[in-house]
Amino acid sequence: MKPNDEFDALTQIFPSEQAFALQVEHIPSALTPEPYKQLLVHDHHMTVTMEQFYDCKVHVHVLQKKRNGNQYSRKIVLTNGPDGPIVQFGLVRFNFDVVTQAVRDEILSEKIPLGRVLITHNVLRHIDLGAILRITAGPGLAEALKIDVGETTYGRLATIFCNHLPAVDLLEICAPVK
Repeated sequence: MKPNDEFDALTQIFPSEQAFALQVEHIPSALTPEPYKQLLVHDHHMTVTMEQFYDCKVHVHVLQKKRNGNQYSRKIVLTNGPDGPIVQFGLVRFNFDVVTQAVRDEILSEKIPLGRVLITHNVLRHIDLGAILRITAGPGLAEALKIDVGETTYGRLATIFCNHLPAVDLLEICAPVK
């Protein structure tokens, strides 16, 4: 994986005239500062990680979505509680060919974070961490996370394998932790 190419591919699913990021830098996992290392450098679902870190159930809010056959993409934020502050931004590209209709239907309901859906349906899954990124927010990311343009945060690129097949490409970016 070339991290910048994958980052560009995922952010261009929902093109915008605004720059999404001013700078994106692939950094070694070992050099990721805390608490971002705890939040990003693992092979677990971000849903579970965010809920443990913030000690609260996270809620998904779909900002944009796109469906092309069995390919489903969405741009989301996770919040700390139903109306709480944003804790994560995400871009997801999901191949529905590798999951059941029940999993598809629940994901398409857009009421439950993806990780929680896969866990609840006991989908055999493995998360492959692709890269850790230091990101300087452009207007697009700043708007989604409700932060200032130029603010720095951290994210990751990952692939979720479902039933031993690559199913989900992810860009997950933490809201800056104060």
